[in-house]
Amino acid sequence: MIPYSRQEITDDDIAEVEEVLRSDFLTQGLVVPKFEQNVSSYCGTKYAMAVNSATSALHLACLSLDLKRGDWLWTSPNTFVASANCGLYCGASVDFVDIDPLTYNLCVNKLEEKLIQAKKLKKLPKILIPVHFAGQSCDMKKIYSLSQDYGFKVIEDASHAIGGKYLDKPIGSCLYSDITVFSFHPVKIITTGEGGMAVTNREELINRMKRLSTHGITRDEALMQSRPKNEIWNYQQIELGFNYRMTELQAALGVSQLSRLDDFVRRRHILQNRYDQMLSALPLKLPHQSLDCYSALHLYPIQIDLHKVGKTHSQIYDELRNKGIGVNLHYIPVHTHPYYQNIGFKIGSFPNAESYYRHTISIPLFHGMTFEQQDEVVRVLNTVLI
Repeated sequence: MIPYSRQEITDDDIAEVEEVLRSDFLTQGLVVPKFEQNVSSYCGTKYAMAVNSATSALHLACLSLDLKRGDWLWTSPNTFVASANCGLYCGASVDFVDIDPLTYNLCVNKLEEKLIQAKKLKKLPKILIPVHFAGQSCDMKKIYSLSQDYGFKVIEDASHAIGGKYLDKPIGSCLYSDITVFSFHPVKIITTGEGGMAVTNREELINRMKRLSTHGITRDEALMQSRPKNEIWNYQQIELGFNYRMTELQAALGVSQLSRLDDFVRRRHILQNRYDQMLSALPLKLPHQSLDCYSALHLYPIQIDLHKVGKTHSQIYDELRNKGIGVNLHYIPVHTHPYYQNIGFKIGSFPNAESYYRHTISIPLFHGMTFEQQDEVVRVLNTVLI
C-alpha cells in the first residue's frame, strides 16, 4: 500500500534521539528550549512553546486569550475536529464559516457576511481559527483587517503548513494573528512522533500558555503569594493547568527534522508539479495554488467529476485502496459528525464544505515518495477513473 503520507526517519534523526536517551534528562532538559528557539527563529516570531500535540496547543492558545463560557469561537468546517473542539474545552460555543470552493480554506467573503449578521445579534466571535488547509495559507491580510473592525482574536491553525509562506513571509510569523499553531504528527511535514507548537509575538500570551502547559505552576516570585521566611516554597500553582509538556526525545527528533524542512517542502513541490501534469487529462479538479502563497503541500486533494466517471465517491475510494493506493478523506465536515449534530448543527448549513467532501479524495503525497510510486498512483487512477 502506498500511504497518503508518511514520516521520513534518518540515521541522523535516530542519533539525535539516542543522544538524549544517553543524557541525564528525558524531559524538562535543554533540548525542548532549543527546538522552540529553532522554530521561532525559522518563523521570525519572538516566542515559541512546544507541547505534546497541536490539539493541546490550540487549547492553550484559546485559554491564553481568555476564551470561556458565553464566548464564541468560529472556525472552518473543512478541518480536523480539534480546530473546533478546543473551543468546547473552554466552555465556549462553536460555529463555522463555509469554505472558498477554489482554495478549500475559510471564505473571507462568507466570514464578512457572517460578522455583519453576528454584530446585529450581538454574537460576535471572541476567537477565529482560520485553518491553512493542505498547507496553503488563508487570506490572512483580509482576516486581520476584519479582526480589527470586529474585535476578535486570531489563532492560525497551521497544522498543515510549517514550511509554507504567505506574502513572502513564513507561515507562523504572526504578522496577522495573535498565535499560530503547528502539528508534528507523523503524517505532517516534519514530525516529533506526536507533538505541537504554538508561536507568538506577545510575551503575556507565551507566559500564560507555558504556565498552563505545566499544571498552572509558576516559579516567578512576582506571581507567587508570600510565605513564612522559614519555609521552602520555590513554586506555586496559581491556576488550574494541564500536563501538556513535550519530552526531550520528541524535541530532539524535531530539531533534526527541522534542519531538513525546506528540502522536504521543495520535494513536495516537485511531486505536485508532476501530478499537475500527469493528471490534467482526467475528470478531476486539481488543487488550486494561490499566488499569495507558497504552500507546504501537506495534502494533494483531488475533486472527482462523479458524473463523468459514472461511479460513486465510495466506490472510487474503495477501488483505489483495494489496488494498493492509500487514499484518505480530508475532511468529513466537522458539523456533520454525530457529536456536532447532537448539539444542534444541521446538514446543509455549510454547502461548500459539504460539496467538497462529497467529491474529494486525498491521494498520496509525501517527501519520501519516489517517482515510481507516484507513477503507480497515476496508473491506478487512470484505470479507476476512465
